[in-house]
Order: sequence, then structure tokens, then C-alpha cells
Amino acid sequence: MGLYYTQLVLPAAAKAAVDPIVDLAIKHNYKKRIAQINVILGFYYMAANEDYPKGLEYYEKALKIGEEINDILTLVLAKNAMGCCLSYNGEFEKALSYLEKALAINVKTNVQWGVVIVKLNIIYFVYRPLGNVKLAYQTSQEALRIANESGDILSKAQANYALGVSYYLKGFLKEAEERLLKSSDLLQKSNQLAYAAGASTFLSAIYLDMEEYETSQKFSEEAISFWQHSSMRSSHIIGCKIFIALAKVMNNEEDIKLNEIFCWYENIKNKWARGRTCNHIGKILVNVDNHHLLEAEDWIKRSIETNQKYGMLWNLARGYALYSDLCNRKGLVSQAKEKLSKAIEIFKECGADGWVEKYEKELAELS
Repeated sequence: MGLYYTQLVLPAAAKAAVDPIVDLAIKHNYKKRIAQINVILGFYYMAANEDYPKGLEYYEKALKIGEEINDILTLVLAKNAMGCCLSYNGEFEKALSYLEKALAINVKTNVQWGVVIVKLNIIYFVYRPLGNVKLAYQTSQEALRIANESGDILSKAQANYALGVSYYLKGFLKEAEERLLKSSDLLQKSNQLAYAAGASTFLSAIYLDMEEYETSQKFSEEAISFWQHSSMRSSHIIGCKIFIALAKVMNNEEDIKLNEIFCWYENIKNKWARGRTCNHIGKILVNVDNHHLLEAEDWIKRSIETNQKYGMLWNLARGYALYSDLCNRKGLVSQAKEKLSKAIEIFKECGADGWVEKYEKELAELS
């Protein structure tokens, strides 16, 4: 368990710890240790450097040795991490295959906390980007049941995180807020700051949708602090910075530097983060003033194109909803209705009942 959390939460520290023993392990042909070192190095390149091909290269080495010597720990760690890395690279079906294999090992060996974590990862890295809200909710309920049966505090933190994410995807914001606040508290108490950063990011999104803009900014700032402490995922930090800028625009604050935001976007390496974030930039441009609507349309179209390319349906629906708002502001009511109807259609396909209800009300009000 110690190796799992070391490589999971502190990639830079984990790499520093293994660097001095790499040559020694190779010299003595200590295959088990070499395999586990490859997992740690893979995680470092994936999470700290966001060099996904390099990360995958190390995971493949780890899997090859792990299968050769039948080292269960290496296999479960490498398959889980491989799934996460493939997701960051936009390869969601492959990601699911590896995560399901990691889950099967945890189930077979009856490692309940491992089952909960991998179920959360399946939700976060596959069902969320693909917009499979029904399966996300079902899986989160399973994770919570297992966590409650085990009584393990960290498992409860992870399971509540999973359920909070699922509620947000469904569009049940108050329920999502309750679960994520509970998860965040438990994650911080157990010093799992990378996961706490994720929970804070979702809380920021929830408060943005609730129009509580200052609270949204607070949670994005908290998430950035947690990400930085964990030496992880610059794409996520950039996403939070853009979230803060969006909250400021919606709160009618004026210290917005658009060129800086555009530069931030170019440094995002995570495939599904790019699809989500260009939609946020589009929303910033729609709301900052009346002089950037053409530019906003370009960003919204880019969002739709990216999300279609990778099959990210939930993000795609949000893109069409924003496109509807833009058309309405331009006085193109029939086009606004068409775009919003498309968003509703996709949300229905995802199983996002709360978002369907919200946008059906907005559609009825368009005239």
C-alpha cells in the first residue's frame, strides 16, 4: 500500500527516492524491484512532466517484467496507471481495458480499498470524459457500498469523491456539493492532496454553475495549491487558472488578461482538458463584453470539434449549450433553439437528467 500511495500522490518525491537504486537493481537483476521502479518512473513522466508517450513506455516495461515474474503488485499498479495515462492521451477505450484489468486483480485478491480507488479512476478517467453518466453513477454507488462495508476512511473519501463527480455529471449540484465537501475534508485529513485537488476543482465548477463566483474562485485557488504541493499535472493547474478568470468575468470583475489566457491554453497537454477548457474560454469571451463574440464563436467551434473527435459527449453538450447562448445574444433565436435542442439530445444520451431539465426550461423560455 505504501508504494501505491507514494507513486500516486508524490511523483517527484517517488522518482527522487528510486533514482539512487536504479543502477543497483539493474546490476543485480532484481526484476521485481526493476518492475516497480518502472511504474514509479512512468508515473513521474505522466503526472509531473505530462509526457504521456514516455510514461506509457515505462508502464509497458513494468508490465512485461511483472507478467514474466507474476508480481501482482506491479501488475495492478502498472495496469491502473496505464489506464490513467491512456485517458490523458484521449485513448479512452484502451484506458478502460487496463483499468478493468486492475479492478479484476483487486477483486480477486479482495483488496477493498484498491477496488474503490480503481472504480473511482474508471469514473474519472473514462466515464466522465465519455459522458457515460449512467455507468458513472452506478459505479460510484458500488464504490460507496464497498467503502461503507470496509469502514476504511480513505475508501470513504474516494467513494464520496466518485459519487460527487457522478452527481455533478447528472446535474444534481446540491448533492454533488455535499459529497465532494465530505470527500475533500477526508482527503485533506489523510494528506491525499492530489485527489483533494480534484475534489476542489469539481467544487469550483459546481459553485460556478450555482453562480457563487467568489466561492468558485476560492476552490480553484485551493486546488492549485494542492496540485502544486503534489508536483503534479500542470494542465490541471492551467484549467483552474482559467476557471478563476471565468468566475471573475461572471462576477463582473475587470482584471482579465485575455492574451495570457490564450497562452495558458496552448500549454495544456491533456487531451480532454483541452476540449473542456476551450469551452471555458469561449464562455469568457461571450461574457467579457460585446466585442469578442466572433472570437468566442471560434473557441466554441474548437471545443465542439475537439470533443467530437475524442467522443467526449458531456463536454460536447455543454459546448452546444454555450453556442445556444451566443446565438441568442446575437439575436439568432432559431439557431439558439437548434443548438440548445442538440445539447439536450446529447445530455439525454449521457443520462444527465438534471442538465436536461435545466436546459429544457431554458429552451421553453427562448423566444
